[in-house]
Amino acid sequence: MLNQLRLIRVVSILSSSPRSINIAAPSISINKLPSNIRPTRSQLLMGSSSYTTSSHSSKLLFRQLFEKESSTYTYLLADVSHPDKPALLVDPVDKTADRDFALVKELGLKLIYAINTHVHADHVTGTGLIKTKDPSVKSVISKSSNAKADLFVEPGDKIYFGDLFLEVRATPGHTVGCVTYVTGEGPDQPQPRMAFTGDALLIRGCGRTDFQVSCLVEVQRCFTSLCIHRQDTNKFIFTLPKDTFVYPAHDYKGFTVSTVGEEMVYNPRLTKDLETFKGIMENLKLAYPKMMDMAVPANMVCGLQDVDGIAKAC
Repeated sequence: MLNQLRLIRVVSILSSSPRSINIAAPSISINKLPSNIRPTRSQLLMGSSSYTTSSHSSKLLFRQLFEKESSTYTYLLADVSHPDKPALLVDPVDKTADRDFALVKELGLKLIYAINTHVHADHVTGTGLIKTKDPSVKSVISKSSNAKADLFVEPGDKIYFGDLFLEVRATPGHTVGCVTYVTGEGPDQPQPRMAFTGDALLIRGCGRTDFQVSCLVEVQRCFTSLCIHRQDTNKFIFTLPKDTFVYPAHDYKGFTVSTVGEEMVYNPRLTKDLETFKGIMENLKLAYPKMMDMAVPANMVCGLQDVDGIAKAC
């Protein structure tokens, strides 16, 4: 049964470094390729357009896709150097699940994961619908979200697709279960790195923090999960290299990509001290999300459903 699947945690007993967890599908083998096979900076920038092609001489195929009603970005990543061309989707939306799945097939990819950065309040995830089209696809979400999924990730885990991987970083605040997925560090991984931040870090902003039981606590968690430099760098986005690309789950002004360096300088909220940040977040006076009452309950279960029950659940 899908709900009985467990992550296989691979912990090296020969190293004191953070644990490395491979949740790649068992059929996907790891084949090392020359370190010089990677996308260029310009290729990654071009990938910010929904259907701009990436060079197939590069390991990483990348697409940024948009759902206009909720202004949501969905991201498609694949290791096209691998024989199986394994792929994953980050933050799929139900309304565009058909489009995204068709694109995967057109590009000859094998979709192995549909992952969410958090339990969304403004749209229903497309993960469940995608699983009806291909039940072998595994749904992924953070363990701390308390939602259902095939696989649960925690900070420090690595999600492999072919020879490439995403590292999981905890970025709570918008919700308790928010995580950011960051492309891997190493000579055989794409450079510059890419951070898929969900609603935690937006371009020149950040996600609202009034969804939690204690708003004040979550405001502080949001700030520290993004900004504060400590030894536990797994938690903090601003400890990534400054040229790391920032790809959020939403944008409402037409921006498609930023960098860690830009946000450290120009983000009007996160360039402030903690007390000023608290004041900003406590006085946003944002309207109640119109989709929240439907989206949140659906998203708590849509990461994992049986095929027959998915229509009712979503």
